[in-house]
Amino acid sequence: MTLIESDIFSERMRAAVSFAWGMFSRKVGSGMLPINKEASMQLQYAYVLQQLLPLIAFHDEECYEIELETGVKVNGRGREIDLLFSGSFQGREHKIAVEMKCYRTLASSGGKRGATDIFMKDVYFDLYLLERYVASGVASAGVSLVMNDMDRLIHPTAKDAKCWHYDISQGAIFGPDRFDTPIGGKEVDFSLDKRYALNWRRFGAFWFLEAEGTSCEDRLIAERAKPGCRPAGPESGDNG
Repeated sequence: MTLIESDIFSERMRAAVSFAWGMFSRKVGSGMLPINKEASMQLQYAYVLQQLLPLIAFHDEECYEIELETGVKVNGRGREIDLLFSGSFQGREHKIAVEMKCYRTLASSGGKRGATDIFMKDVYFDLYLLERYVASGVASAGVSLVMNDMDRLIHPTAKDAKCWHYDISQGAIFGPDRFDTPIGGKEVDFSLDKRYALNWRRFGAFWFLEAEGTSCEDRLIAERAKPGCRPAGPESGDNG
């Protein structure tokens, strides 16, 4: 049984986010969905995800909702979540905050786009925001969805520039850590509490990324769940 068939509605919601991202990625890569900036990315992805909601509802009492540009207040400051996916069932609620980033070599105006360093930093800052949404109780989970058409960001020949403090290349692993390298002439200072491992997938001329942080506790649970792993102590029969 896959997670999208899970008896737990929050697991079905999370699986739907990934499934919709896979469908979106393939359609964009094939040219069926033209995406020229982040706004169109948000709208088209939300539409794909919306189509899955009737399929993941297994009970009449289940209710799901998708909201774009949701205004929230975190640490006394107003923010807008790109997409908030909410679900409720039997008195329980689950909310997944989704932040999106789109970088194309050509801007929607047709001119060449620069500021790749700002884009790289913003990918990291989105992860920071997602952590804050979860920590403040605004969301139960946070997922980052990123697309771009620049091979050199995914497979760089060198990482000498300071922007690579915000490494978004294939296989990059980072966090927990503090990030304070100035970008674009502006000061930067934020910390990530979770660990991230980036795995890009290519469809057509675009690269697509889905990223979600894991805590030390999450990693410990995953390690213990591996075949052949069992906790030490009396419960495992290791009585010394």
